[in-house]
Amino acid sequence: MRRYRFGMIAALLALGFLALVVVLCAFTLADPGNVLLWKVVTRDTFTDELFESGIPWGLTLALGLIGVLQAWALWQVLRGRARGELTARGRKVGLLRLALYLSVGISLVDIASVPLIVTWEVYWVWYASAIVSGLLQLAVTWLFFLVLRDTASLGLRLFSLVTGVIVGVLGIGQSIAQALFLEYVTQFLNLGGMSGYLWPAWAVSILIAQGRDPRWSAATVRVGVVAQVVSVLQPAGSVSFGYFGYEIPFIMVIYSLLSAVGVLGLVWEARTAHELAGPLPRGPSPAPERSAARLWPLAVVAIVLPLVPAAVNLAQGRYHWIGPRGAIEQFIRQDSGHAVTWLGLDVFVGVGGPALLILFAVLRRTRRAVQVTSVLLAAAAAVGLVSALTSMTPASEEFRYEGTQIYPEGMFAPGPGKEIFFGISPLFYSAALLCSALILRSLYPLAPAPRARRHVLLAGLAAVVALGFVPAADQARGPVTTAEECNPYPGGRILPEGPELTRDQRIVCSLRQGSLIKFGPAASDAGVLTYARRLCDIYTRNDPQEVARLKAVDGLQRDHLAYPLAEICPSAKVVVKAAAAEQDREFQEWEAAAQRMCDATPRHRPLIKPAHATRVKEPQMTDYGVVETYEPTGDDQDPADLLDEAQDDGLVASLPGSLMVLTDPDFDICVTVETYTRRPPVETKGWDHVAEVGYESPTGDIVLRDDLSGTEFPDLSLNGRAGHYRIRVHYDWFKAKDDQEGQRLLIIAYPGKEKKPITYRKPPRR
Repeated sequence: MRRYRFGMIAALLALGFLALVVVLCAFTLADPGNVLLWKVVTRDTFTDELFESGIPWGLTLALGLIGVLQAWALWQVLRGRARGELTARGRKVGLLRLALYLSVGISLVDIASVPLIVTWEVYWVWYASAIVSGLLQLAVTWLFFLVLRDTASLGLRLFSLVTGVIVGVLGIGQSIAQALFLEYVTQFLNLGGMSGYLWPAWAVSILIAQGRDPRWSAATVRVGVVAQVVSVLQPAGSVSFGYFGYEIPFIMVIYSLLSAVGVLGLVWEARTAHELAGPLPRGPSPAPERSAARLWPLAVVAIVLPLVPAAVNLAQGRYHWIGPRGAIEQFIRQDSGHAVTWLGLDVFVGVGGPALLILFAVLRRTRRAVQVTSVLLAAAAAVGLVSALTSMTPASEEFRYEGTQIYPEGMFAPGPGKEIFFGISPLFYSAALLCSALILRSLYPLAPAPRARRHVLLAGLAAVVALGFVPAADQARGPVTTAEECNPYPGGRILPEGPELTRDQRIVCSLRQGSLIKFGPAASDAGVLTYARRLCDIYTRNDPQEVARLKAVDGLQRDHLAYPLAEICPSAKVVVKAAAAEQDREFQEWEAAAQRMCDATPRHRPLIKPAHATRVKEPQMTDYGVVETYEPTGDDQDPADLLDEAQDDGLVASLPGSLMVLTDPDFDICVTVETYTRRPPVETKGWDHVAEVGYESPTGDIVLRDDLSGTEFPDLSLNGRAGHYRIRVHYDWFKAKDDQEGQRLLIIAYPGKEKKPITYRKPPRR
């Protein structure tokens, strides 16, 4: 309560309303003829005569639960934004918050003033309130269009703008027409019933935008979704049924109860305004985590299952799922006013449309896609089950059904045995859809979502109570994979010919050999895996309190666990894969930049024709800045002597069978090698350092290489000729157009017996 600006006041009002509901529930159970609970919860003062025989206890219980929901809604609406300094979001956001609060305030005034309006018979107040609400709808629509500019696509914003404006204009027009008793104008503005679909369309577009905008929480979006579902389900009409000996207009009761639950719309509006003043998001929302691809045969089975009953039905000339049978179909088509919507759903499932949803979930494999698809499949399976259990086959030869005639005439004509074939039982669809949902959840299990503190407390308490009835079990340690079994070849990795290890053993070995997570030598494999899975749960949930406790107790930081847990933790594996992909991208960009740099360097134009010349296409790198030849001579030479000479010269040095060239190991090298049959003219222009040494080649294989980096230059020998050579090395440090720095090497070889080193140009001082 202290977290919100008006939390204490809102809590007192909500608790007061809740206490009133509890007291009225007790009075109604003691005296079923007391309708005060009905009036307080539903605000319906026109149906008192419905309960002359008393309110059934089941309806009393339902009213009590709705009263609890309304108390919670009152707390959500009145508590205000979170405490703290108001986050500046600009004038448009402030106006949107004001418009939403005004809309909520008008709705609350309407709810509270119902008894007064009915008593004083000033019904024009409702028309005036509807006109003001329509004007506010226009303002809210336009402000949403502006506020969502940075997070929603232009197409979605334009759709919400157009539908919202139409809803506001039609609402204002209908209110004025009703106030003036212009029935024909009211019917015209109803657009043949289509106006009822515009408000849900606008609300759904706003909810989609909110779901992609980090300013609003997932809870606010969920409340909005439930509010829209409730508004769509509100029926119209009347049908009676017997309830414990009482005759109650069932549809009117359901309509009143759904209207009472409609306070969720106020909660959505209020939370939308509250959270607009919250802290600004720290960064873009992470991309949805995708599960790894699974065995395709099971995924294909999940997709094909809904098509099997559809194929059977289509083969017999039936394209619907349920048809005119069952209590749910009768309620929606006959009494709710959503017959067209039901027909679309009936045909969609009837022809195997859920296979498309499953295909989408299989391709996406995100938590939301799998969860929403499996829930929709399970809900459809439940609807089919209820329809099958409540359907009755008519016995008359001519089948007539009440309500909107949405099925073609003659489709349900009696057969030769005076039986009417409605299609295969919905139970077949239910079984197929339920199996698909189970396969989908088993293929792509959902990572545990973060839990609130109260949820953790209740779950922990339930677990403790359950464990009190579980008999004690032995604490057998289980097998232990030793260090020798993990790596039978000390100093190296497990070789292919080593012992065969199971997947769990490989994971255990990887965790034991790591330096981050410490395990005792006697820790069993099961204990290691259990601890690793617990760390995976903490890593996946990323709960701040769990992460802090992990650091304080175990000395582990969550961000350091990704690589050790990658083989056992899907969420860590995703992070590792993303990091590897980012490294690959950076490496490729670096390689491309180095290639552009070398391609831009000027080509060497020899003053005399060489025997052969090679311009190395790819940039070269060295591990320690050294490339050298290795030719056997039979003499014991100390490589350190050659390195000392090369460092004294700064560029090149030689011994019989050994030639060494020094470069900078931190930058790419653009290399050109040329071999001549005679001494070429000396060129120093454009080079920082030019030096020449004598070299004796015992084998005629003069290949400069760096084995550590894998770099290897072309052969400098004259067609494999052994003997004496002169090696002239040109070095240049340069900067490319994009300020990238690099090195150029031009290495020239030609026959010559002179051994004395010569420096033609010394490097400039840096």
